[in-house]
Amino acid sequence: MRLKPETSLACLLAGCLAIKAGEGALLLDSFNSDREGWQAYDYNGGIAGGGNVFYPLHWEKSGGINNTGYVWADDSQWRIDTPESPNSILAFIIYRNWVKEPALDLRGAEVSVYLRGDHFDLKGAQCYFWVLDQEIGTRWHYVSQPLGVTEGRWGEPIRFRLQNKESLWHRSWARTPSNPASLDEVLRTCDSYGFSFLNFSGEVVGKFSMDEL
Repeated sequence: MRLKPETSLACLLAGCLAIKAGEGALLLDSFNSDREGWQAYDYNGGIAGGGNVFYPLHWEKSGGINNTGYVWADDSQWRIDTPESPNSILAFIIYRNWVKEPALDLRGAEVSVYLRGDHFDLKGAQCYFWVLDQEIGTRWHYVSQPLGVTEGRWGEPIRFRLQNKESLWHRSWARTPSNPASLDEVLRTCDSYGFSFLNFSGEVVGKFSMDEL
């Protein structure tokens, strides 16, 4: 991700990989040594009122881009999140505090990532990038930018810019529905983000992999 200049110092102080590039910083999860905090989200573990369940993504030391490390999850690790509207699967998720890093200002950030599916059936869904500010409790999905997931191989990197325009996004959840946070607020102090599936006819199945975010 290419971030705003004011974010660069915070990233450096937090110990994350930040390389000055153009007008911002390049924040990279290479997955070459571990899963870098990423998890999959099982809404309630299949138990009514069971609460949040997170599973660490699997990490492979080879098989990714240029045969380096990558991460993956499959349908045994995610579950449909029914309080979201529409119902969502938050297949890949990270909270910045899991890796002891501060929230990010993602307004205008440039994102690049590799996504791959194996024996993957989206059940009619699309894959999207999403952002959350957990403190103010609102999630937005970038629905104007559906992400292509190549089957059985690594394709070209997927690149997109996070435009700060609500008409390009969909708000799927707010802790206080009568007072949701604006997109600008969430992007400005984003402390969680990831990749989701929306508008499926049934639970998405197969293996979903990511490299070089």
